[in-house]
Order: sequence, then structure tokens, then C-alpha cells
Amino acid sequence: MPFRRALALLCLVPLLLPLPAIAQVNAPPATTQAPGDPQQRLIIVRPGDTLARLLDGAGVDDAEAHAALARLATIFPPGALRPGDEVALRLAPEPLSTLLEIEVEPTPGRTIRAIRQPDGSWRAEETLAPRTRFLVRAEGNVSGGLFPALTAAGVPPGLALSLIRILGHQVDFQRDLQPGDRFSILFERYRDSDGDILGHGQVLKAELLLSGRRLAIWRHRDRSGAVDWFDQDGQSLRRAFLRTPLDGARISSRFGMRSHPILGYTGMHRGIDFAAPTGTPVYAAADGVVAFAGVSGGYGRLVRLRHAGNVETRYAHLSRFGRGIAPGRRVRQGDVIGAVGSTGLSTGPHLHYETLVAGRHVNPARHIERTIRLAGADLTAFRARQRDLERTASRIGARDEIALAAE
Repeated sequence: MPFRRALALLCLVPLLLPLPAIAQVNAPPATTQAPGDPQQRLIIVRPGDTLARLLDGAGVDDAEAHAALARLATIFPPGALRPGDEVALRLAPEPLSTLLEIEVEPTPGRTIRAIRQPDGSWRAEETLAPRTRFLVRAEGNVSGGLFPALTAAGVPPGLALSLIRILGHQVDFQRDLQPGDRFSILFERYRDSDGDILGHGQVLKAELLLSGRRLAIWRHRDRSGAVDWFDQDGQSLRRAFLRTPLDGARISSRFGMRSHPILGYTGMHRGIDFAAPTGTPVYAAADGVVAFAGVSGGYGRLVRLRHAGNVETRYAHLSRFGRGIAPGRRVRQGDVIGAVGSTGLSTGPHLHYETLVAGRHVNPARHIERTIRLAGADLTAFRARQRDLERTASRIGARDEIALAAE
């Protein structure tokens, strides 16, 4: 058993283990020690923590910490540490600051260790716990937003958000989604040999009934290893441009003539406004290059992206820019380029989104193009995958699961 897990179990019975007086790390970390044995500490990562800072707080010598983390970084980048992660340290009893082992479990069942060798060098290793893959079905009705309906039906929040982003290529959540619409989702779940949940994999299929319209989408990996989403006929859902460049927003003003809410005159509204709370992430609608990121008059904070085909998209009234967003930066569809705000001429937090083709404004809602359609061997493999998944899914009910073949 990894010592991080053993230590966590020991911490459940603190009355049976005398705790020595030691320097506190993260107020305080869990510790265990018997005379002459290595000391073990379990630390919960807080926002702003780094592995180097945690080792420094535990009294580990800077040179030793650097050597251990340099070896650990070969399989676990320092930036991969997240708040809530558990870091286990094993320290020699004399002197206390001598680090023997550091262990992190970045995802359930995946353990990363750096272990001190007898000659003082360090060895890094990665251990994957035996796991079984299950297929899970989640079904439900939409009574409010799609996200709370999905999570209430048992879809993990991360998978629900990912699915909503994919559906954004096909569904206008403002107009297409109505109370009473239904959904059925098939996704992966992983359990260890004891039956405990290790984590979740991917959504494999999603089916929605939207006011009588049936939409079924499938996740498929082609022969080159590329993964995309396709409809029943093998047509890609991924379009050249996202229908909406942010999640869960309400359209507050459409493309066309309107009375300006601040200036008062009637004129052409050359984009679409999406009302959303300040700080809501804004995504690049398509692959492109940042042409401008700064303040521009009534637009407030503005990002302009150049795309293939002489197309430009604009994102205005932002509260801030995405990390690293500056002229010349290449972005991919779905990258965060900023956050919703109310800068410039704005009556409240919203995103003003424009699309220009050859310098001429067009309706962003209509500037959407299909991309890939499966054919040949890829289509044959897709059809076979559909049949296998449907055959397996027919054996399980809502919130049930069934073991799948090993990957």
C-alpha cells in the first residue's frame, strides 16, 4: 500500500498514535512517528502552494528539495499540483530535515513518487493501481439549466461542463432547450479492486430530445488517434466556429437594427450580446492568432482574433484577458482568451461578440461551417463502435453500470 494511503488511514485513529511536537506545515499536517522510525507527514495542498514551498515549510534543505523535485518533475510537472491534492513526505528521524520520499496522487489510482537512493541520488516512479472500467448510464429531464440536470442525474460536474461545451456546436441553449426535454448520457467510470471509485473517464455518447427533435452524438477516435464528436451519420459536430463562445450565457441582444441602450440612437448592432456573470470564461470561437488585446474605446477591453479565410472575431467589454493573450499569440478553438465584464460603453456584464469576413460584419450565428465527415475505414469503425456500445448499453438502466472489456 502506498505510504500516502497508509498514512491517511492512520490519521483516522489519532488517539492511538502519540504525535510528537514538530514544526507545523499547512496548520497542521498529519504526522506519524515511532522512536527511530522515519517521520511521515500528510499535507493538503492549499491555493498558492507549491511543492518547493511545502518542502521548505517541512524544514527540508533547499539543495535536497531541489534534487528531489527535479527528479519528480520528469514525470510530474510542478504546475500540475492542484489545491486539494495530498502530498506525503517521509523524513529521516535524524536529522529531521533529511527527505527520504515524496509522494503525490494527482488522480485516483495514479501515484507519483521520488525516492532517495542509498547513494543520495533520487529515483522517480509512477504506479497505476489495477482498475476496472465500467459503462454508466445517466438519464433525466431538464427542468432548469442543462448543467444542474446532468449533475442531478449523476454525471460528474467536469464531464457535464465538457459535454455542454461540445453540444454548444449544435445546440442554442437559449432557444433549443425547453423544460421537459430529456437526455441520456453514457460515460466511463473506473473502480479499484475493492470497488472504490478511482475516477471517471469520458462521455461516450449523449442523446437529447429537444422539443421532439432527437440529437445523438458519439465520441470516436480515428485511425490516426484523433478524437472528435460525430452525429448518427458520422458527420463531425465540430464546426469551424463555435455557436457560442462561452458557457451557459443568455442572448441579450441579437445581430441587426436596435436602439442603443446608452447612446439612444437606432442603428445596426453588428454583433451578438451574451449576458453572463462577470468573470465567466470567454473562449476562442476558432483556431487563430491574436491580432489585438487591449482597451479600444466603447468596446472596453477587447480581443481581436484573425482566422483562416480572411475572418476576424471580436470579443468586447472583457473584465480581463486570458493568461498569455497578446498580439501574435496562436490560440486553438476553446482556449480561454478572457472573461466577461462591463468595460467600455456597457450597461452590465456581458460579452459583445462580432464576426467579420473580408472586413465586413456578418451575423455570428450564421457563420458556422461543418468540417469533417467520416468515410471509408473510419466510417466502418465508427459504425462498429456504435453497435457495440448500443448492445452493451441495452443491458443497463439509469444510474446503473456494467463492466467493460479492458482497454
